[in-house]
Amino acid sequence: MPNPTAPLRVLCLTMNPSVDLATETERVVPTHKLRCSDTLHDAGGGGINVARVLARMGGHCTALCPTGGSTGQWLQARMAQEGMHGIFLPIAGETRVSFTVHEHATGAEYRFVMPGPTLSEAEWQACLDHLWHLPDFPDVLVASGSLPPGVPPDFDARLARLCRERGARLVIDTSGPALAAALAEGVYLVKPNLRELSELSGQALETPEQWEAAARALVANGQAEVVALTLGHLGALLVTRDGAWRAPPLPIQVASAVGAGDSFVGGMVWALQHHRPLTEAFAWGVAAGSAALLSVSTGLCCKEDAQQLFAQVQTTPCEPT
Repeated sequence: MPNPTAPLRVLCLTMNPSVDLATETERVVPTHKLRCSDTLHDAGGGGINVARVLARMGGHCTALCPTGGSTGQWLQARMAQEGMHGIFLPIAGETRVSFTVHEHATGAEYRFVMPGPTLSEAEWQACLDHLWHLPDFPDVLVASGSLPPGVPPDFDARLARLCRERGARLVIDTSGPALAAALAEGVYLVKPNLRELSELSGQALETPEQWEAAARALVANGQAEVVALTLGHLGALLVTRDGAWRAPPLPIQVASAVGAGDSFVGGMVWALQHHRPLTEAFAWGVAAGSAALLSVSTGLCCKEDAQQLFAQVQTTPCEPT
């Protein structure tokens, strides 16, 4: 019989993993050669980043992703160095490389995100088949990041159906048609930003009342049980059938926004893995996402920063509408 106090089993799926590079230069200008600082290399992609945050926070999970080529081999080796349990399904294409350049003169960030290799039907279907045949299906499946070329936009919707059949919770963090398709099928938790929520609702969403109404609509329509809306410098909003809560932004000096969204999801899933109440998990998401803003690199929070910031997070119930 399952132990109700044991940590939940979490699997983080990344259909479009990447090797993430980060560097700095004085100023980004056309034509000229730009002399850069030493380059940081990390295993990346939404689900892998969430898995790395879980590991940093002391949680445990399995990371599943398709990989190929020399960059895919490097990614596998890097994840092993970090002590992460990974399952890598082979593909013919080369795992992508993405990079971020921080401009010293202005503090601006330039983020270059590649589309990734084209997956054949057999390759993306192998990911679904692997999940379907797992003898111990995870309690929580995190699907985060973009879909690479070749993968149908209803892929995440298929994950939603699979999770429902296997009695698991699906946490989704993606965008565009893939996000809309997943929500049409119904998920446990979705973490949109304001732009993504606006696209889903077809409205500008310019006021807090409009943000909350759009998030409540997703819950009322059965598209998500939980909506964790990240608002950047405006904080975050949590909406469930039981109510809504706002968290104002923390007073920190922002160095880089890279990895903040993935850190938010990682912090929240880590708390849910350890059976923390949903509002507390939301506060951990805010703390972890804010902690990722403190350093210029390939992103992601560190445990010590998240723990310190957690004590500063304030969640306030919204007035009933």
